[in-house]
Amino acid sequence: MTPVVLYDGDCAFCTWCATWGRRVLPAEVELRAYQRTDLAVLRVDVKAAARAVHWVAPGAPPQAGARAIAAWLVASGFPWSLAGLMLTVPPVSWLAAATYRMIASNRHRIPGPWRRSGTTCRV
Repeated sequence: MTPVVLYDGDCAFCTWCATWGRRVLPAEVELRAYQRTDLAVLRVDVKAAARAVHWVAPGAPPQAGARAIAAWLVASGFPWSLAGLMLTVPPVSWLAAATYRMIASNRHRIPGPWRRSGTTCRV
């Protein structure tokens, strides 16, 4: 099974970030909007999926938020893995989690593909 990145498919910013990550990061991943995914199969609660991006890899518990981003970076190999590992070590992990929460809670105010459209999250 290929790792899955769950994101908010109704959010222009989230969709842009997920597609940017797939284009730039070399890890083989499957991007799925949580709204169009059987979350029970992936062991992810719908409320949790609505709050944060998730990384679901075979044989490992799902990771959410900054930890999900870190896991995707680590899976992408060098040099991305260095950044991913840094995101897991305190105090950087604390700052990453706080930054992720701040961005996630304000994502409805952030436009998606900047310069192309002013559409924002429909949340």
